[in-house]
Amino acid sequence: MEITVVVAMIVLIGAIGTPALLRRLDRSKVRHAASEIVSALALARTTAIARETRVAVIFDSARSAIIVAAGEDTLIARMVGDAYGVQLRSNRDSTVYGQAGLGYGAANQSVIISRGSAVDTVVISRLGRVRH
Repeated sequence: MEITVVVAMIVLIGAIGTPALLRRLDRSKVRHAASEIVSALALARTTAIARETRVAVIFDSARSAIIVAAGEDTLIARMVGDAYGVQLRSNRDSTVYGQAGLGYGAANQSVIISRGSAVDTVVISRLGRVRH
C-alpha cells in the first residue's frame, strides 16, 4: 500500500512538472538560436568591414537556415532548425552589409524564432544594427 502511494505521488509530481520543464526547454532553445543569429549578423558585419566587400546574411525560412556569404564564398551555413528544433520566419530573405558595415535596404527586417509556445524576435535596422 505504501509503495502504491509513493508511486502515485511520483507520477503526480512528474505530471505537474513536465509541462513546465518542456516550456523551459523551448525557451532555452529559442534563446540559443537567437544568439546564433545575432552572432552570424556580427560576423557578416565584421567581415564586410575587414574585406571591404558586401556580405549577405540569407535567411532560409523553409529549411530554418542561416547562410553568411561574401561573394562566392560561404562563410557559414547553419541549420538552426536542425540544431535547436526551431522555426524561422522573416519579412525579408536577406540582409546585406556594405564595406562600411552599414546595411542596405529600405526597411527593417524582423526574424522570428519559434518553438512550441516560445517565441523571440531579432530586429535588424535598415542600417544593419541588431536588436534582440
